[in-house]
Amino acid sequence: MPKPASFAATNAVFVGRSIRHSLRNIESLMMAIMLPVMLMLLFTYIFGGALDPSGNYVNYVVPGIILLCAGFGSSSTAVDVATDMTNGIINRFRTMPISSISVITGHVAASLARNLLATCMVIGVALLVGFRPNATFIEWLGAIGLIILFILTFTWLFAAIGLVTGSPSAASGYGFALLFLPYLSSAFVPTNTMPSWMQGFANHQPITPVIETIRGLLMGTPVLNNGWWAVGWCVTLLIIAIGWCLLSFRRKSGK
Repeated sequence: MPKPASFAATNAVFVGRSIRHSLRNIESLMMAIMLPVMLMLLFTYIFGGALDPSGNYVNYVVPGIILLCAGFGSSSTAVDVATDMTNGIINRFRTMPISSISVITGHVAASLARNLLATCMVIGVALLVGFRPNATFIEWLGAIGLIILFILTFTWLFAAIGLVTGSPSAASGYGFALLFLPYLSSAFVPTNTMPSWMQGFANHQPITPVIETIRGLLMGTPVLNNGWWAVGWCVTLLIIAIGWCLLSFRRKSGK
């Protein structure tokens, strides 16, 4: 009987597999980068003058664009996972002496790498159009750490959506609903400018404290309790998403 591959070796193989798939699908990767960049340019040059005549709107909007970029990049994980679960390849993996759940962790790790690359490119473009953060090295590390935690959380959520849906197209449709959350937060305008019935949701949904924490770390605005809420939301949702993935995968794979 073949000796089972180690967990680390199996995951390394599946991460490489997912990265190769990403490199072959250049159009999807470019769209995940270009769409947030176009939105940033749209809000900065077309709406920015009306929203902030001082010309500093780019400093306000960039943290929200970063999370929007992370959301768009993570959403492809739902489609990738749904594709693997419906094309029969999981049954092939089950015949091998490996941990087949690694196909999911491979997608998550590859998505994290793609999103970090896309985030760096978005920040680079933001600097070119006038983004001027005043963060210290430690504050940059804190902001990057929170961005990584956010990407990891959303990627696992999208992986769970891909597992429970019946097809890649359904996964894309259901996952798209999560991408509206940044628009209903403080990403583009302060929540106190919204209708009163919407402010309650905007102030207490997970995206707002994450954005306010990143904005505070990079731009020096007050963080207050947003940092604890941001980490708490992300960790809680991450635990739920991983548990959801494990249970759904065992049910779908027949184990």
